[in-house]
Amino acid sequence: MFYKIRIMVKNILLFFFLMAISISITQAQNKKDWVQLFNGKDLRDWKVKIKGYDLNDNFGNTFSVKDKKIVVKYDAYDKFNFRYGHIFYKNPYSHYRVAVEYRFTGAQANEGEGWAFRNSGIMVHGQTPESMLKDQDFPISIEVQLLGGKSDGNPRPTCNLCTPGTHVVYEGKLDTRHCIESKSATYDGDQWVRAEVEVLGDSLIRHYVNGQIVMEYSQPIIGGDVVNGFDPLVKKDGMMLTQGSISLQSESHPIEFRKVELLSLKGCMNPKAKNYKKHYVVGDEKACRY
Repeated sequence: MFYKIRIMVKNILLFFFLMAISISITQAQNKKDWVQLFNGKDLRDWKVKIKGYDLNDNFGNTFSVKDKKIVVKYDAYDKFNFRYGHIFYKNPYSHYRVAVEYRFTGAQANEGEGWAFRNSGIMVHGQTPESMLKDQDFPISIEVQLLGGKSDGNPRPTCNLCTPGTHVVYEGKLDTRHCIESKSATYDGDQWVRAEVEVLGDSLIRHYVNGQIVMEYSQPIIGGDVVNGFDPLVKKDGMMLTQGSISLQSESHPIEFRKVELLSLKGCMNPKAKNYKKHYVVGDEKACRY
């Protein structure tokens, strides 16, 4: 009962909060304010965790860099064997906008599951890779599911929501479904798609595809299933997710990322400081430089 009341109160406050920050975020499209998380040369600042392997054991060179792109491939796999993988950026974040430009390529790995055909994801508000156990399949996180069309004329939207070990408030109520489809178009073939995720602590998460909003929800919380092999001390059901790791998935279909960039929405909000930015929505006085 207490949690339901808290949801209703937060929804009222959220409306006014979003009205106040929408203009600020719109003003933040200056390209110089975006930080490139992927340098186009190597995987420095990234950590690899693949199910069944120790941290940073990049089995079979699953994650590599080629032609200025992060490439996820399975040339060394005789069969996929549920070896789900993730590559984590080194820093956690709470208020930000992250964008990737991706495309699916080639054929799925041998014995990859049917649902994983042209399937990957951006994981936000995730646990750290160091806190994942060796045989854990997915990080406890919020997944922005990236899907490619099957070229069969049927809709298959991208930037959907999936929830490994989590729940969210969707359309005003706690939603415990594992995956919820977005309103995006279907993208067949090997075309490049730009996916963006706007994350505002535990207040709001929005998904964008090629600049168009396709989904939004709020109040991410740990809970539920669809994550295995985790440390029970890490999966604290009922805990709100206010920040966390960002990672990209390996789910058995080859995919390339030519850009991974982030716009921080948290920083110095004192106009007298040298590093003041109008688009910040959360202040960090310690970050101010005068």
